[in-house]
Amino acid sequence: MFEALKLLRSTAFRLSLIYLAVFAVFAGLLIAYLSWNTWVIFSRQLIDTIDAEVQGLAEQYRIGGVLRLIQVIDQRTGNPSSSLYLLEDPDGNRLTGNVAGVPLRVWNEDDAVRIRYERFNEGAGSNHEAIVRVFHLPGGFRLLVGRDIEERRRLQDIVWRSTLLGLVLMVVLGVGGGYYVSRRILGRIDAVSETSRTIMAGDLSQRMALSGSGDEFDRLAESLNAMLARIERLMHGLKEVSDNIAHDLKTPLTRLRSRVEAALRAEPTEEGYREALETTIEESDRLIAVFNALLMIARAEAGAAGASFATVDLAEVARDLVDLYEPVAEEAGQSLTVEASHKAEIKGNRELIGQAIANLVDNALKYTPAEAGERGISVSVRCQDDRAQIVVADSGPGIPAESHDKVVERFVRLEESRSAPGAGLGLALVAAVARLHGGELRLEDNEPGLRAILDLPAGSGNTTGA
Repeated sequence: MFEALKLLRSTAFRLSLIYLAVFAVFAGLLIAYLSWNTWVIFSRQLIDTIDAEVQGLAEQYRIGGVLRLIQVIDQRTGNPSSSLYLLEDPDGNRLTGNVAGVPLRVWNEDDAVRIRYERFNEGAGSNHEAIVRVFHLPGGFRLLVGRDIEERRRLQDIVWRSTLLGLVLMVVLGVGGGYYVSRRILGRIDAVSETSRTIMAGDLSQRMALSGSGDEFDRLAESLNAMLARIERLMHGLKEVSDNIAHDLKTPLTRLRSRVEAALRAEPTEEGYREALETTIEESDRLIAVFNALLMIARAEAGAAGASFATVDLAEVARDLVDLYEPVAEEAGQSLTVEASHKAEIKGNRELIGQAIANLVDNALKYTPAEAGERGISVSVRCQDDRAQIVVADSGPGIPAESHDKVVERFVRLEESRSAPGAGLGLALVAAVARLHGGELRLEDNEPGLRAILDLPAGSGNTTGA
């Protein structure tokens, strides 16, 4: 009972009833109009036929008088048909015809009228319906000519009964169809509600079920599943960041505290305090840099920078950064070249894109040996179809292929790079910026070295979440 009431209160069932009511009213009005219009046309044609027949009989009367008219009427009434005739003399006596009697008011009508009459050969008690017209002949004779419409009336009644039955059947099927549709839709909605309750209970791995029909419910479920996957990634990332911060920042903070305590325990000298303060400032700067990187990654992954998108020329950004890093490369005895002669415009955030390219160049400078010579480091900008790519290639030790996906995570550093400065956030930031702009970061083997490709949609404002 509760399930039936739930279905009856559903929006789908109510909409089905509304559509059914509108369609039924429209169908009823259309059928009524067609029936009425058909009857009007039929009546008009019937009256025209009766008038023509009256004129023909009047002509026969003028040619041969009453006897001629009686002869013609007797000939016509001898054959079964729907035609009606009645000829009376001036005293009201019946002379011929197949009509036994008609209401007296009919003889005073000038237009065609619908009447009930009795047939001559059926005796008293017969009752039929007809459309007739009266014509007054010279000498006081009266001629009634008409057509029986009883069969047509019965046919009309059959049509109306069939129409009513069709409307009843339509209502029954409509209500049944609405109930069936509501049950199916309500089942889909209940499944979504049940999954939502499971997710709200804390199980973010649940997803909305798809029927495979590709209907609006499947499209909604796909969007919700994409949103849930995004939320799950963000929650996982938040937990991972929290764990990484607790693990990776505990050591430098502990080291910072130990150095301060050591300085306090040592013999107080100006040189010792200065050295302790300088070490503390350096360690604090590294911690601030880590937090800034984390905030920038969070900003990119949350899409907060999407509102400030504008047209950015990647070639110009790349040239500016190479100019900035050239002195650093020369000081380290490394070669840094740029190939960005053509425009490569995208819709994006210039600050984040610049930071991403700077991170890639900084990584390349950090791990490329001075003896690499002319191979050194190269930055190139290229366009392929609807994509714009920034490629930073170095000739350092590279990264094993099986670690390419791992190194773009936060605080991940390979064993080979443990001795180098950094917190393992550079490539994570680049990957987050790429996702913000609807692109991706790909790492490839440069033989030797690493080739980092920042692949972004060219000239498009479409962005996707991380």
